[in-house]
Amino acid sequence: MKLFSWDSVRKEQLNPKIWRKIVTGDKIMVAQVFIDKDGVVPLHHHENEQMTYIMEGALKFEVGGQEVIVRKGEVLHIPSNVPHSAVALEDTLDVDIFTPPRADWLTGQDDYLRKG
Repeated sequence: MKLFSWDSVRKEQLNPKIWRKIVTGDKIMVAQVFIDKDGVVPLHHHENEQMTYIMEGALKFEVGGQEVIVRKGEVLHIPSNVPHSAVALEDTLDVDIFTPPRADWLTGQDDYLRKG
């Protein structure tokens, strides 16, 4: 067992509009992602299954060629290997859950987010 406090997790700035905090186990990862209004998560895909829970704000996603707006209190499931992108319609805090953990996020090999 391990207990985490978001207040003690390091906040990593990826580009001028996106920050995150990550906690991970052996087979699952949870991240708080902060995206300023008009921040963009470029089109990408990964083997990891993803759930995105919007805590504050709203994101406009394109997932597998379909557009969907996800607002506070809603959860979006993104299946493995489906291309997706997002734009923040307002300042947004989301919680992303991945299984397995995102190796590219843990090793800093997530250039698609760091370009800004």
